[in-house]
Amino acid sequence: MSEGEPGLGGEEDAFRALKAHADSLERQLHEAEARSVMQLRQAELRAEAMRAGIVDIDGLRLLDPESVAGGRDAAPAASEVIGKLRRDKPWLFGGSHSSSAGTPPSAAPVRRRLATDMTIEEWRAARAELLRRR
Repeated sequence: MSEGEPGLGGEEDAFRALKAHADSLERQLHEAEARSVMQLRQAELRAEAMRAGIVDIDGLRLLDPESVAGGRDAAPAASEVIGKLRRDKPWLFGGSHSSSAGTPPSAAPVRRRLATDMTIEEWRAARAELLRRR
């Protein structure tokens, strides 16, 4: 055996380790790029929804993720996506676009009073109302 042969095995192992590390870094880079593209797309949709007068920005969760991302094709413009959402779910947007005169529900949930915060008369009235509803 010559002196060069033991060094080749070590170099190959080092090369494989470096190759695996480079592949891992490349995968992380692609994931970061995909994540940043998705975040940019979500920001565009939020901005367009705010311009369109959306009542609750959480309504964007009702969008189909596949239609928003566009798949292999180019993603549709944010204005097109929000326009379609406005046609499909008009109740998500401001009042002038609906035939009803009602206002959308408030964003804050209704807080019920606890029995411990009530007087005995209030508690009895609330209990009677609950029993009547059954």
